[in-house]
Order: sequence, then structure tokens, then C-alpha cells
Amino acid sequence: MDGSVEGLQGQLKAAKRNVFLLSTVQALLGAAPPLTFALGGLATYQMLGEDKSLATAPLTGFNVGVALGAVAVAIASRFLGRQAGFMLGALMGAVGAGVAAVALFRSDFWLFAIGLMMIGISGGFTQKIRFAAADVSPSFYKPKAISWILAAGIVSAILGPQLAIWFKDLFEPVGFAGAFVALIPLSLVAILILAALRLPEAGVRTAEDAPVRPLREIVLTQRFITGMVCGIGSYALMTFMMTGAPLAMVIGCGFSTELATLGIQWHVLAMFAPSFFTGMLITRFGTEKVVAAGLVILMACAVVAHMGIELWNFWGALVLLGIGWNFGFIGSTAIVASSYRPHEADKVQGFHDIILFGTVALSSFSSGKVFTAWGWEAMNLVIWPVTILCLVLIFLLMRRTAATKAA
Repeated sequence: MDGSVEGLQGQLKAAKRNVFLLSTVQALLGAAPPLTFALGGLATYQMLGEDKSLATAPLTGFNVGVALGAVAVAIASRFLGRQAGFMLGALMGAVGAGVAAVALFRSDFWLFAIGLMMIGISGGFTQKIRFAAADVSPSFYKPKAISWILAAGIVSAILGPQLAIWFKDLFEPVGFAGAFVALIPLSLVAILILAALRLPEAGVRTAEDAPVRPLREIVLTQRFITGMVCGIGSYALMTFMMTGAPLAMVIGCGFSTELATLGIQWHVLAMFAPSFFTGMLITRFGTEKVVAAGLVILMACAVVAHMGIELWNFWGALVLLGIGWNFGFIGSTAIVASSYRPHEADKVQGFHDIILFGTVALSSFSSGKVFTAWGWEAMNLVIWPVTILCLVLIFLLMRRTAATKAA
């Protein structure tokens, strides 16, 4: 057998092993966000006095923490190495969960906000796992690697809420503290798995590598801009609509909390279930076409939501919202990952994620404001300008790619 073929097979085997272990870490650490969002607002509500206006403030702190973590992971990877950086992020999640539990025992609002922010910072480290999976994979396997990492979100979507249900009353009469304590062993197991990995450092250059380009030069390329804008658009719209939907269902239309929760569960499954075949679709049809399909599905979400306020409208819109996010975000991540060289990864990914999750935090905060001021119908209208802008950028990138191949 040809040596180059043997070498490629060896790379693919190592990549599949690393991606499997990284997806396991993703499943464990990814359980923290759904648990936090399931219980964070309720826990804050019970510790506040008559003024409940700050009930969602610790959750905003979580989102801010994710944005800060996107910067922290780049710095940690540069000075400690990628593997140690991920281990530090997992440890931060364990400490943050412990701080949140202590805050609940003390009924300390601000300490609870700090704990959730630390869990969010850990989440920022976790978000880097999808890039790590892409970086350790051959070019043809990158989309599948990203898909498998996001597919681990199915496990997280089930594990997080179940931990909340099983352990929230563990330390009665102190509610919810047990659920946050339950996150600690998950983080410790993730650290053990990370210790067994041997990840190549993304920032290491060899003599054959091209010079490192300035960050400004990379982020101003059409490919990077398109991938980042489409990724931000997909993620921000998903967060904006997902946060507002329960308010619209329960407060606006009088549906039960159970029906609203079930709608969110279907939404989360729709977010991650397609990941098992999104990579194959990218391989067959191309990254840009899959992103475009995701944006069209997000438009379909708006159409279904515009059609009425029956239960099926909400559930159908939420399922389409999840599928559209999956195609749009996985495809956009693959576009961004192809816009830089391996030794340029840390600074580009850090820049990308701080912008991404900063915008996501803003969209989550603004969702309730928009719903309160203008209602569910106005929220649906936001989808149209964002998706149209992203589609224009995708079509321009497709034209340029076709022209380059023709030349």
C-alpha cells in the first residue's frame, strides 16, 4: 500500500479517536448550560425580595462568562497549551458549580451570579472543543468532526435537565443546590479524559509553515467575514427566539409551563440531532449550500410562527429554529475553520468567539425586552433582515469560490 495512503489512514484513525474523546468531554461539560438555564432563574427568584426585576441577571452573567471564556481559552492555550487550557476550563466549571451551591445555602444573590459567571467561563472553554476537533482532523473530515462534537449536545440536552430533576431537592430545605453540586463530578471526569488526550498544539509552527498573518488580515477576508456573520446570525436568532418563546407561550397565550418546557425540549433535540448527518451533507453538497439551507429553514420558522399562536405553531417554529441553527452554525464554523492556517488558530478563534458569544448574550438579554414592548409577532420579524443579509453574503462567497475554481 502506498505510504501516503497509510499515513492518511493513520491520521484519520487518530482523528476519530480524538474526536470521540472530545465529544465525550463535550457531552459532560455541555450538561451545565441546560441545567443552569432550567434552574438559574427560579433559584434567583426565590432568593430575591419583593423586587424580582433582577431574576435573570445571573443568567446574563452566565452569557457574559461565555464571552469572557472565549478570550480566556485563547490566552490559556497560548501559555499553557491547548490540553491544559481545556483542563483549566473544566476545573473552572467545577469551582463555579461549587460557588453557586454555596451561594444558594447562604441565599447570596451576588455570589450566585459570580458562580454562574464562572460556569459560563467554563462554557466558553467548552465552545473551543469544536475547533479543536476540526484542527486535529484531516481537511476532508473536518465537517464530520464538528458535527460529532455538536451531536454530543443531544446527551447534554438530556443529562442537564435530568440532573436538575434528580438532585434539585437533594439538600432540602435549600432548593436547587444539589443540582449544581451534581455538576462537579462531571467536570472532574472530563478532566481525566482530557488528561489522556494528546492534542497537537494549534499555535505551533514548523519550518514549512507560511508566516503568521496579522489578525486584521485574516478577519478581513471574505471567507472569514461570511462565516462569522452567518454563524453569529444563526446563533443569535436561535437564542433570541428560544428565550422569548416560553414567555410568549405561557404569559402571552396562556399555555401551561409543561407544554412550553416540552416545546423547548423538542427544540433542543432539533438543534443537535441533525448533527449526525450534517457533516455528510456538507461533504456532498458543499459548506455554503448547507449554510444557505439553514438560513432558509430559519425563514420557514418565521413563516410558521407568523401563521398563528396555536400550540403547533410554537412547537413547529421551535423545531425549525433548531434545525436551521444546526445547519447554519455547523456550516459557518466549517467556513471559519477553513479561513486560517493551523498555527493561526488560537488568536482567530478567540476573536471569533468573543464576538459571537458577546452578541449571543446581547440577544438573550434583548429577547425579553422586545417581547414585553412589542410582543411575539415583532420577535418573528427580526428573523427576516438577519437571514437575508446572511444569504447575500453566502451567495457572494459561492460566486467567488466558483470563479476561483474556473480560473
